[in-house]
Amino acid sequence: MGYTYKYPRPALTVDAIIAAKGNRQTKILLILRKADPYKGKWALPGGFVDIDETLENACKRELMEETGLTNVELSQFYTFDAPDRDPRDRVISTVFYGFLNEPMPVKGGDDALEAKWFPIKLLPEMAFDHAVIIGKFIHEINVIDYD
Repeated sequence: MGYTYKYPRPALTVDAIIAAKGNRQTKILLILRKADPYKGKWALPGGFVDIDETLENACKRELMEETGLTNVELSQFYTFDAPDRDPRDRVISTVFYGFLNEPMPVKGGDDALEAKWFPIKLLPEMAFDHAVIIGKFIHEINVIDYD
């Protein structure tokens, strides 16, 4: 079923914020990007939504493909829609989040060179607008550090 539209359409992505408590601090799961844009920069796990899947299923799929994590309960957080948030195209991202009791083993896969847990207060330079996304998450969701 193909459609042709007179007007341009934005692309739709999902991103996952996975937070874990461990060693008296909250950690966030990030992936190291394998390809441009932002090749070699850290980002939230995520990617483009397939035409036949829900946003939540797309987020679970991307999380599994890029980090190996499965069976994480996700909640929808916020939709980020700044027109210039992705240099490739007009891309709108719906962000989901989930909490784990402790950091689980992860391994980079698909278009992630590496997956790694970072202390929420010591994040590396981020790709796209992911630092803004994490900042909003820290501000709006009760993410407590113990130190």
